[in-house]
Amino acid sequence: MKYTYWIVTVLFCAMMVVTAAMYFVNYDEFSSEFIKLGFPTWLMYPLAALKILGAAVILIRNNRSLVEWAYAGFVFNILLAFTAHLTIADGDQWTALTALLLALGSYFLGNKVRPLF
Repeated sequence: MKYTYWIVTVLFCAMMVVTAAMYFVNYDEFSSEFIKLGFPTWLMYPLAALKILGAAVILIRNNRSLVEWAYAGFVFNILLAFTAHLTIADGDQWTALTALLLALGSYFLGNKVRPLF
């Protein structure tokens, strides 16, 4: 179970960090995607920073409140992305669904394998 937790958590955190990095590296491509989804492009940089910080908090896992907030923020972000992609029917909702399953798996396995206080 411990290996499963680490595999799921590292995959999830890598997914979040890579998407955050893409906001900086491929700004033009992702800003047009944000516009297509109906989101303002000014959200990209704060969202990227929060994704990187959230992944670090989840991997370090030494403050219960921060870990809970990080998972909650990711779940809200992923559900919003899922709904936005589903609304415009571009087929990318499956990536968001995969991220949601990884987040939930990481959260519930983490509570069993690495309990916080």
